[in-house]
Amino acid sequence: MTWREKVYLPEDEEYILGIRRELHRYPEVGFELTNTVNLVKRELRARGIAYTEQFGKGSVVAVINEACKGWTVGLRADMDALPIEEHTGLCFSSRNPGSMHACGHDAHTAMLLGTARILKRLEGELKCRVKLLFQPSEEGEISGAKMMADRGVAEDVDEILALHVNNEIPSGHIGICSGAFHAGCHPYTVTFHGRSCHATRPQRGQDALAMAVKAYGGIQMAKCCEMDPFSEYVLAISALHGGTAHNVLAGEARMLITLRFYDMEVEQLLDSRIKLICRHAAEELGGEVRFDDRISTFPVVNDGNVIARIREVATHALGPSRVQEIGRRMSSEDFAHFSTRKPGAIFHLGTGNREKGCVQELHTCDFMIDEEALVSGSLVMVQYVREYTEKGYELDL
Repeated sequence: MTWREKVYLPEDEEYILGIRRELHRYPEVGFELTNTVNLVKRELRARGIAYTEQFGKGSVVAVINEACKGWTVGLRADMDALPIEEHTGLCFSSRNPGSMHACGHDAHTAMLLGTARILKRLEGELKCRVKLLFQPSEEGEISGAKMMADRGVAEDVDEILALHVNNEIPSGHIGICSGAFHAGCHPYTVTFHGRSCHATRPQRGQDALAMAVKAYGGIQMAKCCEMDPFSEYVLAISALHGGTAHNVLAGEARMLITLRFYDMEVEQLLDSRIKLICRHAAEELGGEVRFDDRISTFPVVNDGNVIARIREVATHALGPSRVQEIGRRMSSEDFAHFSTRKPGAIFHLGTGNREKGCVQELHTCDFMIDEEALVSGSLVMVQYVREYTEKGYELDL
């Protein structure tokens, strides 16, 4: 009998898929995860797994093998959905208008609950302690990971793992990347303040929309002419709002910017240029500017040792042909708030399947995944925990 036959039951897959579909029907956004949290607590209680909600609104944290005083492995799943109207046509499509699990967090939560179910059965055999982190608001402007980390959730964790579904990778395959993986994110809301006036008497006002347009051009010019072409970053002005009528010059205009980066020096240089350009544009036209901005998450830098162990475990669990190296991504992940505190890594689970129509990108209204892949993600996490001993890590070959 193989290790997989020893630890994995056919009904485990049914369980994971059932939980995923239940979550998918009732997506919730940000920290307002009442039904999602109640489902997670219901399933933990059914397994006899103690949990706490002390690490912030919308969070649930549980421990398996609590009595173990050795190594502690943290496993994280994000739970929140996106404010998107679903158009997949699935029989378990969202029943909450305007909300959809378009980033796979329903799958992440279901896999972690499936992992908890299996590990609880194996609790007497485990040589390490396992901490399960169910996190809110990965997608929101306020990071759920930061909230939990600031409240000390990672203090007793030795290392932490997470996974994310990815339709660019074949279903059931694992994608890994050592070092810098996900970019940091610095969002800006820039508000230009002028004085509105009749469009036929522009000399009596200060045109805030003109300030914003001038700043837009300056920022685009800086990108083209001032930055090292080998710098890796994304700087996008994604929205510009100003004015209410065709015959009134805008007294206020608002610009939304996103900056993605791997290098803090690049971030600091671009941050200073954005703010200087916007100030000069406002001052030249007699107005003022206000910035509402912050680094929402730092780059995710995967720990090399943790990634090496994930590679070994995934190879052992799924076979060498189903483990592949993937490149870094400009998308951000608030998992960085955990991995900057303790050694950690996030890896990707392939959920793409062209024959089933599972080819869409994340954050789209028709996003679908191949559910058959989810058991592979859960098995990798289970085996990662199993292959620990009190002295560290060793493979059970």
